[in-house]
Amino acid sequence: MNKKLAATLSGGAVVLLALSGCGSNDAKVNDWAKGFCDKVQPQRQAIAGANASIVKATSTASAPADVKRVDSAAFGTNATAYAALASAVKAAGAPPVDDGAKTQQDAIQELNSTSTAYAQLKKQVDGLETSDQAKFAAQLSDVSTQLGKIGSGGDTALRKLQSGDLGQAMAKQAGCKKGAPAGADSSTAS
Repeated sequence: MNKKLAATLSGGAVVLLALSGCGSNDAKVNDWAKGFCDKVQPQRQAIAGANASIVKATSTASAPADVKRVDSAAFGTNATAYAALASAVKAAGAPPVDDGAKTQQDAIQELNSTSTAYAQLKKQVDGLETSDQAKFAAQLSDVSTQLGKIGSGGDTALRKLQSGDLGQAMAKQAGCKKGAPAGADSSTAS
């Protein structure tokens, strides 16, 4: 069951802000993207680190208590990071694009929903029984199923936020670039 959890994280976990492309010439769009992306990098790194810790714990055949501890911490980190991302979208204001206010609200709702789902997973993991290996494996399978729903569910609003001129402007910002170095353009991070 641990490999299923690791595969879920590796295969479909966070699509968040894996951007590429050229930039928009629209100054308002670029300014919005910069304001948002300056706050994103620390959260992206926290999510990536949390997911990597789960993959490592589940792929190294760790003891159930260790897997429980790592998963709980990682899910808590992800819950906090997604809530911070929702706050970053809110603080950035409505993007200056068609249906910007709706795009912003949809992204905030989706990010908050993801945060809540990770908080619920943390609570579920905290309740896992670790003294019985078979029971733990069965319970972990349930966690993996829930994690798969988080990873595959509802990234429509984020994709819309990352599309068109706005997505192109975000792609130019260091904080939104996939694989951006630690601390890149995150001087205003919250």
